[in-house]
Amino acid sequence: MNKYDPGQHVIDIDSIINLRDLGGMPISGGRSFPDGIIFRSGTLAEATDEAMASLKQLGIRTVIDLRSESEVRRYGNKAQNNPDFDFHNISLFLGDPDLGSDPTMNFLRTHLLGDFYVDILETLGGNIAKVLDIIAGSEGGVLYHCAHGKDRTGIISAILYLIAGADREDIIRNYEYSYEYIKWFLDPLIEKREDCLKHTLRSDRVNMEIMLRHIDDNYGGDILNYLDHIGVRTETLDLIRSKVFS
Repeated sequence: MNKYDPGQHVIDIDSIINLRDLGGMPISGGRSFPDGIIFRSGTLAEATDEAMASLKQLGIRTVIDLRSESEVRRYGNKAQNNPDFDFHNISLFLGDPDLGSDPTMNFLRTHLLGDFYVDILETLGGNIAKVLDIIAGSEGGVLYHCAHGKDRTGIISAILYLIAGADREDIIRNYEYSYEYIKWFLDPLIEKREDCLKHTLRSDRVNMEIMLRHIDDNYGGDILNYLDHIGVRTETLDLIRSKVFS
C-alpha cells in the first residue's frame, strides 16, 4: 500500500473546522475508502449559510451531531431545522463538557483521552449502534461531527475504517491529524485550559492506541465482535459495506 496521507482529503469551507472526507484511506482488497460518501467535521454551530450550501453541494443530506444535548441546546446546529438536511443528535457524551465539575471532565484530569474513548465504547455502545444505523440507511452523503471533530468523531471514524479493513497505523495517523490540521484553532484554547486538561485538546496517538488495544484485549482484535456486542444488526453492516465496497 502507498503511504497514507490524511491531509489529502481535507475540505476547506470557511466557518467549519476539521471538515474531511473519509475517502482515500487504503482498505481491504487493495481498494481505497470511497470519496463523497461519508464526511466528518467539527461543530456546525458557527457555519454560515454559504457553508451549509457548500455541504449540500458536496451531496451531504444527513447530519449526525455527536455532542451532548446540553451542547446542542447551548450552541445550536445550523443543520437542525434545515429542510436540506436530515438531522440527528446522537450523543457520545454523558453530561456537559463545558462544566468543570462534570464527572467526565474530572475523570480526564487523571486519565488519558484513550481511557475516555474506552468508556464511550462500553457505556454508549447503544448510541454508537444508532449512529451506524443512520449512516447505513442514509441516502446521499452523511456528515457526523462533534465539537472539534477529533474525539467522538474520531471514534466513529476508527470504527468505520476498521469495518472496511484499514490498517491500524493508518487509522492512528488519521486520528493524529485532527490536532495537526486545526492546531491553529486549538492552541489558543490549550493555553487557557488548566494544565491537567490541556491534553484533552490534542489527539496524541497513544489515545487511539489505547482504544484499539481495548478491542484487542476484549474482543479478539475484531471490530465485528465489538459491534455484535453492542447490538449492531447484520443488515446495518451489510449496508455500510455496500457503500464502502460498491
